[in-house]
Amino acid sequence: MGREVRMVPENWQHPHKGKYADGTLRYIPLFDGSRFQEQCDEWDLHCKMWNNGLKSDYNGGWKPLDGKEGVKTYKEWNGSRPVAKDYMPRWTENEKTHYMMYETCSEGTPISPAFATPEELARWLADTNASAFADIGASYEAWLRIAKGGYAYSAVYTPENGLQSGAQALNDACLKKGE
Repeated sequence: MGREVRMVPENWQHPHKGKYADGTLRYIPLFDGSRFQEQCDEWDLHCKMWNNGLKSDYNGGWKPLDGKEGVKTYKEWNGSRPVAKDYMPRWTENEKTHYMMYETCSEGTPISPAFATPEELARWLADTNASAFADIGASYEAWLRIAKGGYAYSAVYTPENGLQSGAQALNDACLKKGE
C-alpha cells in the first residue's frame, strides 16, 4: 500500500462514479492492468489444486485440505476469479506515453493528472502538496524518485525521524546512501 506511478495514454480519464459533495471525483479503484493475466493464471492454478484436494502452503508448495476451511469451493475460500473490469486497460507500450501517480491503498485511484514527463508529474505533486500519506506531502525530489518508476509505502516510522511519508523516507534513505 502506497504510491506508484502508472503509465497511461495521454488522454486517459480514470473511470469514476460521479462526484462527492465537495466536487471531487469518486474514482473507481482499479488494479494495475499489467497483472491481470498473472492474477487469472494464479487463481486458475489454485482452483485446480483445490479441486484436487490441495491448497497453498504460502511457501510455494501445496498441502492437503484439512476440513478446517469451512467451505466447499475455492471460490468460497478465496473469492471470485479476477475480472477485467477491475483492472486498468492493457495498453501497448506505444500508447503508454504519460505518467500518472496512483495510491494503492485500495486497488488504485489516481492522485494526479497525467503528465508527459516524470519531472512535470513530480513538480505538480510537490506544488499541490499531494498526499504522499494522509495529509503529508513530499518534496519534489521524493516525488521524482517515484515518478521515474519507483514505488513508496504509504508511511514509515523511524525513531530518528518519527512518522513520515514513505515517499520522503525513501528519498531520505537513498540520499543517505549517496544514490
